[in-house]
Amino acid sequence: MAKTKTRWTCQQCGFQASGFLGRCTECGAWGSLVEELTGATASAATQTILDRSHPSLNSKGSKGGLGGKSSFKNTNSMSSTNSAASVENYEGESSFKASPRTFISESSRLPAMPLTQIEASESHRMSTGLAGVDEVLGGGLVPGSVVLLAGDPGIGKSTLLLQVAKHLSKAHMLLYIAGEESAHQVRLRAERLGVTSDNIFVDANQNVVGIAQTMMAGPKVTIVDSIQSVFHPDVESAPGSVSQVRESAQTLIATAKEHGIATIVVGHVTKEGAIAGPRMLEHMVDVVLHFEGDRARELRILRGVKNRFGATHEIAVFSMTDKGLHEVDNPSALFLGDRLTHMGKKQSPPGTAVIAGGEGRRSLLLEVQALVANTAFSNARRVANGFDSNRLLQIIAVLEKKSGLFLSHSDVYVNVVGGMEFTDPSGDLGISIAIATSLLDRSIDPGLLFLGEIGLTGEVRPVKAVLQRLKEAQKLGFKRAIVPKNNLPLDGNLDNLEVIGVDTLTDALAVAIPGFDSVQKRPSQRDRGDGRGGDRGGERGGDEGSFSKKRYAQNTSGSDEGEFQD
Repeated sequence: MAKTKTRWTCQQCGFQASGFLGRCTECGAWGSLVEELTGATASAATQTILDRSHPSLNSKGSKGGLGGKSSFKNTNSMSSTNSAASVENYEGESSFKASPRTFISESSRLPAMPLTQIEASESHRMSTGLAGVDEVLGGGLVPGSVVLLAGDPGIGKSTLLLQVAKHLSKAHMLLYIAGEESAHQVRLRAERLGVTSDNIFVDANQNVVGIAQTMMAGPKVTIVDSIQSVFHPDVESAPGSVSQVRESAQTLIATAKEHGIATIVVGHVTKEGAIAGPRMLEHMVDVVLHFEGDRARELRILRGVKNRFGATHEIAVFSMTDKGLHEVDNPSALFLGDRLTHMGKKQSPPGTAVIAGGEGRRSLLLEVQALVANTAFSNARRVANGFDSNRLLQIIAVLEKKSGLFLSHSDVYVNVVGGMEFTDPSGDLGISIAIATSLLDRSIDPGLLFLGEIGLTGEVRPVKAVLQRLKEAQKLGFKRAIVPKNNLPLDGNLDNLEVIGVDTLTDALAVAIPGFDSVQKRPSQRDRGDGRGGDRGGERGGDEGSFSKKRYAQNTSGSDEGEFQD
């Protein structure tokens, strides 16, 4: 028997140390290291997985258990609701057929064969009954695939899964593992959502070995809620720890792939928004989905982060009601809200603009709002809600340096309306326009769309999927769009939508804001009256004031408003 040892494992990143550390040296998290046992227990866990997945590797030659022939009787379950499940005998087989050209590795004793001789058949996908979910998954659930669904507490993960289970149970037997609730609680929530099906079997078991045995009884789909609540009996650590999550996930994945069971696993998230547990968990599964939204609002967004069977970064938008989740057919119209009702007006309020983001194959139009206000402190504030704060600082610097807008002594607040997290650089141009109109107190055309990335030299850089986003804007009634000139000409025709190409941010400001060339921009230090620059010219040699005068004259291109009155 191997000697039992202890190790300290970080619950955030999986880093292991021989002794206690107050702070993880790998990810920097404080108080995240937990003591775990290694040695005989870890070896037993590994052997259990090998025995189940490949019976020929069982040194004892046993035919029982998960890997061999068994007459299943679940003794680990705490619920009797799955007693009606049919039980089938199972004979473990290798997925490779023996052939003259196969060979066996001496270290693993596993058969291998040429890639061209492996049968390649397109698996029949199972529809979830929700068009948005199917689109994010790439067309539905693939048999044998493992999907990780992560989201904040109370965001609606369990509600979404019960609605998916309602549809899948019409044609398939479904197993629901309630690791965090009792079977009675699941029944009450299902009744509220109108989920009543004899093909849904609920098991309140938390032992992952017992769950794997139940999965072998014949369900086509398994839902595990959640991976942090189940445990492997051979791992001596608390449920939710890095070792438990890793071993439990390995057991579920091996069982799902060996028997062709589509499995959905719920995952917790940390306070920073990352999926709890080892990073390895995201690498092990086939699909990673994030369920996002603000619990104070009704909107929910399902976002695909990883997908081995389809495109990534697809999204689906839902509305949470007392009857469950309802898919939003036109999310752009929902995010724009009252903006569309005021399209007939001549001007929109200062500090607003409409941008277009590409989320997979879907285009979303969003409204951004900016507020520029004087600050009473030496350091101005920059606040971004739904947008990268570092990118906001970059946009402000370009506006000041290249377009002559002085923002150093002003607080700048930017908000993406609707609670959407916008990460696409194509929104830079619209955010720049919103900041400029708020500073200058100018209004713009409400039917104007902005699309473009801002470079550090002030140029408007091209973006992808321009035609797709412009078609979405055309559908919603927009009349004009400012896009990067390098994206023109377009491959298709757009009726009733004028597309204007620009090279620089200053050109875009001149097109969007009437009279922008004549407005007073970037006052000198002397004009600001802050005691710097020209007022201290004699003290510092008198050159600073002269330099400010020249720079201001250049920025205003010699206009009368930019001349100093000495």
